[in-house]
Amino acid sequence: MRCLLCESLSLTHICPNCQNTFLTPSLYRRKIFNDLEVISFYKYKEIKNLLHTKHTDLGYYIYSILAKNSFAKFADAFEFSHTITSIAIDDKTKSGYAHTAILNHALKSKNIEPLHNKLRAQSTISYSGKTKEFRLLHPRNFQLKAFQAKEVILVDDIITTGTTFTQAIQTMQKNKKEVLFCLALADAAL
Repeated sequence: MRCLLCESLSLTHICPNCQNTFLTPSLYRRKIFNDLEVISFYKYKEIKNLLHTKHTDLGYYIYSILAKNSFAKFADAFEFSHTITSIAIDDKTKSGYAHTAILNHALKSKNIEPLHNKLRAQSTISYSGKTKEFRLLHPRNFQLKAFQAKEVILVDDIITTGTTFTQAIQTMQKNKKEVLFCLALADAAL
């Protein structure tokens, strides 16, 4: 097959050279609800076309590459006094896979234990391309399934206005869970 970025022959959808050249993550930090930190790895505009594959068969491979290059590296370097649970936001399977589940799974390490199928939106309205006002008027109505851990890391693919993370944090707090910080693949505000 050919690399999606440089079109040279490759055994993966994005060749190792392009992964090193174009997909080396940086850490971006933003504060949202109650001064909680969101750490992201890419500027949205830098990987926009790759992110738009998420609802296609190709998206599984692209998100796997992005997760390996960002979330997995973060997890390997993350140190904490005990194991922390990570929860993906709305990891429903669409198009044969759940893109947030791929990101969350990449966090599995000595200090992070990903849980799946725990935080689901009851609303099916898409926030893609919508204003903050629209997002506030149409809440996700998250439902949290029971789990033991008290401290969590929340995971999503894109942070735009911070509304989704804020609603997820509020759901966690109502269920006596402490969100330590949030991780997003890309920040659309940068």
